[in-house]
Amino acid sequence: MVSKTILDNGIRVISEEIDHVRSISIGAWIEGGSRHENGLTSGAAHFIEHMLFKGTERRSAFDIASAIDSVGGVMNAATGKELTSFYIKIPDYHLEMAIDLLADIFTGSRFAEEEIDRERSVILQEIRMVEDTPDDHIHDFFDGVFWKGDSLALPILGTKGSVESFRRDDLLGFFRTRYGGGNLVLTAAGHLRHDHFVEQVRKSFGLLAGASVCEPVDVPAAMPGKAVLRKELEQAHLIVGVPAPSAVSPKRHAAFLLNAVLGGSMSSRLFQEIREKRGLAYDIGSYLTPYRDAGMFGVYAGTDGVRVREVLGLIREGMERFCAERLTEKELRSAKELLKGNFLLGMESTDTRMAGLAKNEIYFGKQMTPEEIIERIDAVGGEEIRNLAGRMFRPEVMAVAALGPVSEEELTF
Repeated sequence: MVSKTILDNGIRVISEEIDHVRSISIGAWIEGGSRHENGLTSGAAHFIEHMLFKGTERRSAFDIASAIDSVGGVMNAATGKELTSFYIKIPDYHLEMAIDLLADIFTGSRFAEEEIDRERSVILQEIRMVEDTPDDHIHDFFDGVFWKGDSLALPILGTKGSVESFRRDDLLGFFRTRYGGGNLVLTAAGHLRHDHFVEQVRKSFGLLAGASVCEPVDVPAAMPGKAVLRKELEQAHLIVGVPAPSAVSPKRHAAFLLNAVLGGSMSSRLFQEIREKRGLAYDIGSYLTPYRDAGMFGVYAGTDGVRVREVLGLIREGMERFCAERLTEKELRSAKELLKGNFLLGMESTDTRMAGLAKNEIYFGKQMTPEEIIERIDAVGGEEIRNLAGRMFRPEVMAVAALGPVSEEELTF
């Protein structure tokens, strides 16, 4: 059973009681991420995520880490474009300790100067690691091309320049405007009772200020075109992208099915044609990245520099075929079963259920049952998917980016 309570300071508390497990997954979700930054504050949300583990008035950084380790639990965090999350999974009898720990890092983090300087070095190493990992770096580079001029183009980690420039007051200023009750959703799934969960949250988080909700951001406009970041590598890494339905669009289920058929699995068209039949790439596939008000559909491939034109040509042909031909009944049925199967298997995890509670609340303002989601997937027809492909796969809206031993002239699409 899913229950929801809103505290006086605006915190939304949502839980799902699951009696047949002995764990509880708890998430603190902030409506704020790299999309709410600018060139000067790029990377601030990610930097703050790190800092909340670096000591409070009551606990040292070691105390925070050992508190969860000592009970066999797991604690982690993640910063995204629109959301930042803090996650704890513990045995059910340690619920009070876990909530107290989460509240402590939210309300009592010290942001000590020496810890900021130390963590700055860690994050700069993280940025360098991404730059040395081309199949990661190409995604940041592509976002900078595709969303040029919008905050979605900013890398989540920030840039070397922005990270080096941050001072304590900068981080605290960003923190105070985002990490308040109005931007916070606390979710839990597992062996718990909602009333008890709310009581513990109110006790620990009740004095948290109710900060103003993140200000609205402009709807982004994708930028077509092509760009190359030349590096001497063994492979060229490519992404072809087009605008796609948002996370709340009525067309989102059709978009996920389109992705499944074209390149979202090992049995998909692009994987079979480019890797299995021709051996042109080890890693080839498509993906969908939906945001609150926009989305991007991309195809990634890593291939030899001399094969770039050929691989891009096959990707283009795959998109054109999608627009020109009807899906077979077998393809449509298989894609639906893939989505439903992945969804239902994920629902066996308290982690997934906890995250789903938060995202449903943040994006839709309500909870959707598994039955509703399955019904919506089943309701999508083949012609709806083909019509969506026709609107998405238009040459005038496509962007192509490459990283590696390739020139811009080779990016013919």
